[in-house]
Amino acid sequence: MRILKIILIGGLFFIVSCEKELIQNPNTDKVANNFYTNEAELEEGVNAVYATLQFGGNYDIAIPALGEIPGEDAYDETPANDGGVYGEIDQYNVIPQNGLIENVWRDAYKGIQRANIVLNRIEDIAYDNATTKKARIGEMLFIRSLYYFNLVRIFGDVPLVVEEIINPQDSFGQTRTPKEDVYNQIITDLTLAVDLLPNRNEGNKMRVVKTAAYTLLGKVYLTLGDYPNAYDNLIEVVKSKSHKLIPIEEVFSTENELNEEIIFAVQFASGINANSEGTDAYRMFNPTGRVEGNMTGTKGHGVLKPDFYDLYEEDDLRKGVYVDVLESGIAYSKKLAIPSTVIGDSESDWVVLRYAEVLLMLAEIENQRGNIDIAIGYLNEIRERVNLGLYEGLEDKNSVFNEIDLQRRLELVWEGHRWFDILRQNRAGEVLGVSDSNRLLMPIPAKQIATDSALEQNPGY
Repeated sequence: MRILKIILIGGLFFIVSCEKELIQNPNTDKVANNFYTNEAELEEGVNAVYATLQFGGNYDIAIPALGEIPGEDAYDETPANDGGVYGEIDQYNVIPQNGLIENVWRDAYKGIQRANIVLNRIEDIAYDNATTKKARIGEMLFIRSLYYFNLVRIFGDVPLVVEEIINPQDSFGQTRTPKEDVYNQIITDLTLAVDLLPNRNEGNKMRVVKTAAYTLLGKVYLTLGDYPNAYDNLIEVVKSKSHKLIPIEEVFSTENELNEEIIFAVQFASGINANSEGTDAYRMFNPTGRVEGNMTGTKGHGVLKPDFYDLYEEDDLRKGVYVDVLESGIAYSKKLAIPSTVIGDSESDWVVLRYAEVLLMLAEIENQRGNIDIAIGYLNEIRERVNLGLYEGLEDKNSVFNEIDLQRRLELVWEGHRWFDILRQNRAGEVLGVSDSNRLLMPIPAKQIATDSALEQNPGY
């Protein structure tokens, strides 16, 4: 997979390209305005969009951290370290100067700009295969939607930019777009992407495929509380038969990446480009006392509470596979592979969407719609895979919801979902005791407001 980095210098976009597996050093340096003239060059632009998913403000560090640390199951073991940015998230006292929040904003909009560049130029580029061209448009719409979905859940209203910014000066004065309009754009883009993207197969499973757009669209509708539309999209994933549950020891295995359970993942590789293509998540989120082989230097910014580990039943196959516990009692996720080169270079892909979550979302939807028996059916698929057997609790809406919620926690732990689940269910007060509603959104980064006075800060910051 070719990785490109676009750098803004003096108002010009420069593109640095390198082959992820074969060529480890940059081999080209071109100005964007004179670059996208044929299919090969535009394909490099497409790969540059995928590359932004690896950025620290996206799925290398920040989005997983924001999805887990504020929840009730994870915490920052060393809250004062690394500028206190993770400790602030854990303690709900994030300040606008928080560097992690700045990275989220900056890196998401870098990805959006790159996607907009491709979308703005692809119609004028001749492709040998029209199907490939359609797929690339769908891929860009999906990734742009994913970034906006993250932004709107984290910050609320955000500037909605769907055109390429050619002159950087044009980006100033952009006010925050109401979140309802941002969601409408997300839905529009993903609906288009569904029609443009191909089905999953061995030739394209590393890229965005149709079931990824269906899954993200269903998740967006679920976040909005639109259960009928959420169901209609998620059931298409089931009907596609492109994905299935597999043995849990294979789900996150680096020898079985992009397997049939994975719907979309951000790819990382170890030992490439001076160890720069691996993920730093292992180092940042593992306990400070975890030492494996020669790997030392873990940061402890997202470990699991002992009482969370105790939620797993004794015979639950996920114990020791998804999570484990140190002698000190500190629990941690095992979904990230131990690095073999340097501590910040794990080869594990970051799984964004997988089939187990589709089943759990369908269970939640059917339960909310009063179809409790169907909800339990989806729930049991998750339970039976991990040796828990059939659900035998009370078959009323609240009891079944509690079991679905518990299985989401146990199944999807440290995949970046928990905080967003609590937000969409309006349970921050009940679950976390967060009574200040202003703390449910992150502050607009101080640097952004200092740069452009058109941006207004979220209340309470």
